[in-house]
Amino acid sequence: MNLNRNIFTALLIFLLCTFACETQINPERQWPVYRGYLSSGVLDNAKLPESFSVTSSVNLKWKINIPGLGHSSPVIWDDRLFITTAVSKADREGIKIGIYGEGFPVPDSSVHDWKVICIDKNSGKILWEKTAYTGIPKIKRHPKSTHANASVATDGKYVVAFFGSEGLYCFDFYGNLVWKKDFGILKAVAFNLPSAEWEFASSPVIYNGILIIQCDVLENSFLATYDLQTGKEIWKISRDDYPCWCTPNIYQIGNKTLIAVNGYKHRGGYDFETGKEIWRMSGGGDVPIPTPVIGKDLIYFNSAHGPSSPILAVKKTAVGDITLKSDSRTNEFVAWSIPRGGSYIHSLLLYKDHLYNVNWNGTIQCYDAYTGNEIYRAKLGNSKSFIASPVAADGRIYIVDEEGTIYIISDGNSFNLIREIPLGEVCLTAPAITEGTIFFRTQNSLLAFGSGTL
Repeated sequence: MNLNRNIFTALLIFLLCTFACETQINPERQWPVYRGYLSSGVLDNAKLPESFSVTSSVNLKWKINIPGLGHSSPVIWDDRLFITTAVSKADREGIKIGIYGEGFPVPDSSVHDWKVICIDKNSGKILWEKTAYTGIPKIKRHPKSTHANASVATDGKYVVAFFGSEGLYCFDFYGNLVWKKDFGILKAVAFNLPSAEWEFASSPVIYNGILIIQCDVLENSFLATYDLQTGKEIWKISRDDYPCWCTPNIYQIGNKTLIAVNGYKHRGGYDFETGKEIWRMSGGGDVPIPTPVIGKDLIYFNSAHGPSSPILAVKKTAVGDITLKSDSRTNEFVAWSIPRGGSYIHSLLLYKDHLYNVNWNGTIQCYDAYTGNEIYRAKLGNSKSFIASPVAADGRIYIVDEEGTIYIISDGNSFNLIREIPLGEVCLTAPAITEGTIFFRTQNSLLAFGSGTL
């Protein structure tokens, strides 16, 4: 009897330790960059509450105020959550929501503090707050933008924040500055009107101890990798493209790792170890913002600005120049494409066999991820504008409009709106998901919804 009890106890300890270790070291169960692992926006088996509310505090674990302005989505590793913000006592403009065409920058020349904030994801307690840079912004922001748009990246040891012209900063998990880099002024502006300064927004990516950054700006654009521990440059290659606001991504072909980047003149794939260009294509929206999304055999791209707004499914095996001819929707390495319908700002959501595309006006299209055939098209709510990219967990998809209404729909072959939940605050930031909790960043707050209440 005692022997059986000892065996059972040992087995239980082993299973608990194994689970704990997997939680700590398995990046697929973390939310380590913008939109989670590989920027997929997906975390299944998350066990999120079916419903929650701000007004009645149902399943509202905590809510805290975040000073300043920032569009960086929450990034999470184990119990630590990271966001950035840019704080100025003189910046009272806030964010101008809605659909509008003018892109003139906010006339603010006040001193800002660029901050990285580490928060206990379970309690909302701020563990540390570090000011990376203080000064007058070197590039102004779009009325819908902020001076802290890029999400951080983390590997559980280091946290990297990219503030564009204000620099690149690497902290350890205790908030100590490890290294920093100054790239000078990165002109994140409209390609056809340089006075339309819109600010930087490409988030850093960490893979196997290597940091990847994409800087597509008006002058001296580049893609580069750095040793995460030291900041030492591994390789840096020039890119000839219009200013873009895209975050790069990682994909695999066998044992080979490659980097996927969105772009207008130069969408493509690069060798992770050397920076060598593997494939390229041009065309699409001329102000690319969405992040490439990685599937089993395909990489999905979208963009929209100017006359073209494609959705593209590129084979991972692509090599050379794979630009589509004007009268073609496919070629040897483009499995399928849709000439018009891609989103201007939203990254796509690949969930199981479905590819979801959300547009600025709240129109959502669901496509067969393998063929590109449209499964359904629907309209979300009555809001005039949607900016935040969608995320998914356990068969449910979460989409939030600029006015702060969350739309939860079910994954499937027909449109099914489960519920609408108002946050009561402006929201332009993609949610983040961890075990049992979903986080929403609004213009002024950070909210955590999970089992239990305030």
